[in-house]
This record gives sequence, C-alpha cells and structure tokens, in this order.
Amino acid sequence: MRTIGTVARGVRAPIIREGDNIAEVAAASVMEAWKEAGIEPHDRDVVAITESVVARAQGNYATLDQIAKDVREKTGGGTVGVAFPIMSRNRFSLLLRGMAMGCKKIVLLLSYPSDEVGNGLVDWDKLDEAGVDPYSDVLTLEQFREKFGAAVHPFTGVDYIDFYSGIITDAGAEVEVLFGNRVQTLCGCTDAVITCDIHTRARSKRLLKAGGAKIVLGLDDLLTKSVDGSGYNEEYGLLGSNKATEESVKLFPRDCMVVAEELSALLSNASGKHIEAMVYGDGAFKDPVGKIWELADPVVSPGYTKGLVGTPNELKLKYLADNDFGDLKGEALKAAIEERIREKTDESLVGNMVSEGTTPRRLTDLIGSLCDLTSGSGDKGTPIVYIQGYFDNYSND
Repeated sequence: MRTIGTVARGVRAPIIREGDNIAEVAAASVMEAWKEAGIEPHDRDVVAITESVVARAQGNYATLDQIAKDVREKTGGGTVGVAFPIMSRNRFSLLLRGMAMGCKKIVLLLSYPSDEVGNGLVDWDKLDEAGVDPYSDVLTLEQFREKFGAAVHPFTGVDYIDFYSGIITDAGAEVEVLFGNRVQTLCGCTDAVITCDIHTRARSKRLLKAGGAKIVLGLDDLLTKSVDGSGYNEEYGLLGSNKATEESVKLFPRDCMVVAEELSALLSNASGKHIEAMVYGDGAFKDPVGKIWELADPVVSPGYTKGLVGTPNELKLKYLADNDFGDLKGEALKAAIEERIREKTDESLVGNMVSEGTTPRRLTDLIGSLCDLTSGSGDKGTPIVYIQGYFDNYSND
C-alpha cells in the first residue's frame, strides 16, 4: 500500500506578456517540471493556471477613461447610486474612480458592519452599545462618525470612508455617503444605480427594480463589450477585475473553457495520459482570524475540462471505522473499508450517514481553492499548479 495521497505542486513559469499563447506556455512549463522533478504523469492529474496570467496573455485591460465612458453612456452621467462596494484598493478603488469620472454625483451606499467579503467598518459590539440595528437603520456620514468615529482597516490602516470619498471628489464628482443594508435606500436618491456586490448581485438588482429604479446595473453589466478598444468580459464585465496600473484595470479573462481544453489536449497528447485542466481565481475560503472571505471573484473557476464537473462522492472513513466496522482492527479493518469503497456506486450519498461531514462542494471550487492556497498571490512565481492523486481513495494501490 502506498502512503502518499494527494500532492499539489506549484510550477514556475516565464513572466507572461500580452500575445503569449498561455496554453502552450503552461504546457511547456509543466513538461519541464515533469523532467526536472521526475514526475510520472497519471490519468486524471490536474493542471491549473491562475486567471491573472490568462487575462494578461489576452491583453484584457481597460482604462479609467474607458470605464467612465461606459458608465456615462449607460447611466446618463447624472446622479448615480453606487451600492455595496467591497473595501479594497486593489479590487475597487480604480473602478470607483472610473465611475466618478463618468457622472456628476455619486451616492455611495456602504454596507455595515462589514462589506460582502468581511472587511469591517465597525464592530458588532459597538453597534450593540449604540443601539444601532444594521438590518434596518440607515445612517448618514455625520451620524456614523458621531456614533463610531474613524473606521480604520486593521490590515491596511486605511479609513475607506475617507479614501473612497476622496477618490470621488478628486475625479470631479460630488459625493454623499450612506450606511445601510437595504439597497432600495438608493431609490429615494436617484433612479440610476450600480450595485457592486458580487455574489448577491441578482437579488440586489431585483430589489432595485421593484423599488422603482429606472436604470439598474451591476459590475457585470459594465465593460461587457469593448469600449474604444478596451478589453471586456461578456459574462462578468468588471467583476473579478484588479488594479493593473494607476490608470487601468485587468479584467477577468475570457474564453477560459477554450484555454482549459487546449491545455488539457497538449499535456494529454504529450504524456499519453488524460490530464484535466482548469483556470482558477480566488479560493472559496474564509480566514478565521481576519474574518475575510477570500472569494472576491465572481467564481472560483471560469473554465475547466469536463472531468472536473460535479461534486465529490465520498465515504467518511472514521464513520465506517467507528460504526460499521467497529469490531475490526488492523488488516481486517483495512480490507473491509477498502471493499466498501470499491462497492460504492456513482449514486449520490447526500443524506446518507456514511457520508456525513463530507460537504458536497463543487470539484472546481475545492480544487481551485487548493490551487489558490498553493500558488499564493505574491512572489512565488508559480501561476501553475500541478495536482496528482486528487481522485484517488483509500482503496487505490
């Protein structure tokens, strides 16, 4: 019986530039890693590449002027409500600047006590002490400051209320800041709203339309087509974008299914094995200390091969050991568990006690999160992750 199970390796690659064939670069890097580390490819190995280098190879960028033009054309350029942005210099500050460049006034509605991904503006304890109910109470900037004072982010040291207000005024627009969690609040301020939440955007749009807003947009409705030669994303628009320079953002990549299929074909043909492939972004996990939910992209994986569709269908080994085979030990216990695994069918085990605790998350979310944790976002230089043994189980030799 072998003792090594799942192994995830970060793979270094050249610095990617616009125009590079990302599938070919990634495949060449993996094949070099095979030789260098003596890795023997197996069927259902997984190679994953981060979305950022895919977008860079595609040249999928947009400038602030291009964002401003799209905002102006789609909202009319007057008073625009901007709802529920996340507190992020990397993710949102340039988008806000582009919006402000495209209108005369922004009414900024900030969710509290934290944004959608967990960046806090005020502690729950302080809300309780002040008798404020975030589910119903709408606060003006003056009321918020009077009750809670400054709202300095513990990691960045930034007061995002001042920071975002300054971005808007520096762009030449007026600003009004409100705090609340009912997006319909903005319907009393303007009839044009851009709701900037990521995973709850469909509900926010529905509520705004029901509340009487005439123009309702999400970040996924901006830059869905090229504006004056810009990049674009038909499905996600500005969702998943990051700061590139002081005047431009990198958009979420396009055509990722095509990239994954091409990468899989290149490595499968070279190895004689079936290699799965995917493009991944943010992992779907929450930091227990900082309380930040990592997933600021619209999805974990925008592109993957067919073999990565679905959810795990696993048995809980400790349940089998403690219950079904509680009277066995040693080789007899091992043999009994292996046999039960081999008898497992493809039918879903959801609701069966023997699978209790094996949360049925999507494979692409699980593997993408593993990749994000493996590659990091700093200076490791490993935008490719190569995974072996992910689909093995205890019965595999």
